[in-house]
Formats: sequence, C-alpha cells, structure tokens
Amino acid sequence: MTISGIHYLPLILFILFPFTFLGTYLAAVLQGHVEPNFPYISDVATYSPESCVFGQFINIGAVLLCVLIYVRYCEICQYYELYSISNRVIRLNKLGLWCGILSCLGLSIVANFQETNVKYVHYFGATLCFGLGTVYFWIQAMCSYHMHSIANSIMIAHLRVGLAMVSTVFFFIAAVAGLISHLEYHGQNPRKWEIGDGGWVLHVISTASEWVEVVIENVRSESCSDDLDNPLQVDYCPDDMTDINIKLITISLSLLMAAVLQALSSLGNALQSVFHLFQWDLESP
Repeated sequence: MTISGIHYLPLILFILFPFTFLGTYLAAVLQGHVEPNFPYISDVATYSPESCVFGQFINIGAVLLCVLIYVRYCEICQYYELYSISNRVIRLNKLGLWCGILSCLGLSIVANFQETNVKYVHYFGATLCFGLGTVYFWIQAMCSYHMHSIANSIMIAHLRVGLAMVSTVFFFIAAVAGLISHLEYHGQNPRKWEIGDGGWVLHVISTASEWVEVVIENVRSESCSDDLDNPLQVDYCPDDMTDINIKLITISLSLLMAAVLQALSSLGNALQSVFHLFQWDLESP
C-alpha cells in the first residue's frame, strides 16, 4: 500500500502544539490561574476551562504524533529493504518505535491527569513523555546518520544530533532544578509561585527548560517533513509487524478513548456550569 502526502503531518503537529500551549497559557494568565513568569506547561492546564481544551487538543496531538512515529518506522523499514543498510538500524528502529509510542502515551497522561488531582500519575506521564522522548531523539539521530546518503542530508543528521544533545541537557536541568525548587518552596499555591516563596530562581530555570524542550520537540518533528516527502510503501514493513500493529492499534485506541473521555468531561463541566448559572438566576431576587 502506498501512502502519499504524509509529509503534511509534521507541519500539522508543528502548528497544533504551539497553538495549544500558547493559547492555554494566555487563557490561564488572563483568568489569574497562574503567574505569567514561566509557569510549567501542566500548571497552565490545571484549572477549568483551559484544562478541558488543553486535554482535548493534546490527546489529538498525541494520536497524530503516534501515527507519525509509526510512519517513520515504516519509512526506515522501506529503506532497509531497498538499500543494504546496517542491521543495527532495524534494531534501533524497533526500539525507537516503542520509545516513541510510550512517549505519546506519557503526553496523553500528562494532559489528562493534572498534578493537583493525581500527582504521581502526572509525574509518571511526564517521565514517559520527556524521558523516552529524549531517547527517541537519539535513536532517530543515529538512524539519520546511517541513512544520510539515501534518505536525508548530513545536515539533517547533524541537526538531529544537536537537538538530541540540547534536549538531554534541558531534560536534566528541568528535573533537577524542579526537584530542588520544590524542596525550597514554602508558599501556598505553586501555580502562583512568587519570588518570596523560596526556590523561585530554580523554579524559573526548571519551567523555562521545559518550554525549551517543547520547542525542540516541535523542531524535530518538523525536520521529518523532507524525509516523508516521497510516497511511502508500507508493504516493506517486516513480517513481525502483525504483532506490533495489534499493540500499536491498542495503544492508539487507548489514546483515542482518552480523547473521547476528555471531550465528555469537558461537556459535563460545561453543562454543570450552565446548570449552576441557571440555578443562581432562579434563586436571585
């Protein structure tokens, strides 16, 4: 089966994620839910209604990103069959597939399990998202070097290595600075972290690092556009793809179900708000 036009998918993600993050940030700041000084991305999506919109769009993005990762997997399989590239690439490719899929799952978990409600589940999702996402960066960078003469330019390979290095550095900065800042914090509401609450400088370093990681992920996804410009023959995927397809479909359906549940939750919150407003109007003199 031939798939064409898939190179538009990275562009869609390149637009969708910044639109979601910046839109949610502006909504949270305007409603006074967070301070404008570099809050965590998850903090801007803690309270309704921005949490509902954030969760819905991130679930959609997680599914699309999962599709992109699978297509990238099939693309590398295609080049492996057409050209005599190293067997190491196939092993890296399979590992990258699962790291990428689990990273998407972590992204969906972060969006749907707010820190204020289920803190440790949220942290687990963030670790999957950013930790395995960074591993996926390195795997794709190594694959790009193996295929630079047939699939991408050497400059793209250099770019992906550079992005992987920067992502790794900022991942550890965000984690370490965030942990220390929370130990030093003595305020009441971390969503409105003030200078006098303790650990403020480290907090800003951690949150800014998280935002940098998001920018890096966007740039890396967009760098796949040229690789996917040619029609993709998914028939080149190896025989053991049947089991992988089943598991991938299961995870994708789970993400889709999470998106549906988030939509129903958003609808329920909206109806509840309308009900309370209507009830207040009836009780008003």
